[in-house]
Amino acid sequence: MTKKYAALLRGINVGGSKKVPMAELRALLEGLGHGDVQTYLQSGNAVFSSAKKDPGRLARELEKTIEAHFGFRVACLVVDGAYLRAVADACPFPAAELEGKQLHATFFSEQPGAERFAALDEAAYLPEEYRLGDHVLYLYAPNGLGRSKLAEALAKPAVVKGIDATTRNWNTVAKLVELTAV
Repeated sequence: MTKKYAALLRGINVGGSKKVPMAELRALLEGLGHGDVQTYLQSGNAVFSSAKKDPGRLARELEKTIEAHFGFRVACLVVDGAYLRAVADACPFPAAELEGKQLHATFFSEQPGAERFAALDEAAYLPEEYRLGDHVLYLYAPNGLGRSKLAEALAKPAVVKGIDATTRNWNTVAKLVELTAV
């Protein structure tokens, strides 16, 4: 029995570095034996089906394949459709009332402990806010991610060191939920 997964690649096709054409990414995923392969946008989102059940192993296989093919490492997170649905359902912010650019989800390779965020003075960043979920951080940035001081603080090494993390706006999260639905 196959499951639907989303592969979230970190930091590709941004600013002219780490170019990964989506057609080549689709071919690499198909070469790994995955089916129903699709990509979404140019920023490293792929959806596929696989009989394999270990998302961590799927991510490591994809990372190795990308490095062998392109010559550089790309952090990959692989999550299944049920997890993406749970992330959307657990959103602590009123997603339906916000623009997609105001709400973001940062996906983590491992669950960060609350101690990583202890030094953050949340009140200093208002009206921006964040909440931790299951391997995900929800970020409300009313003026968008590019202007967010809180996003900048959350990306500092003290918070994310040793954890692979990649962020998607809420429109992308919603589309990936749709594409991985069974």
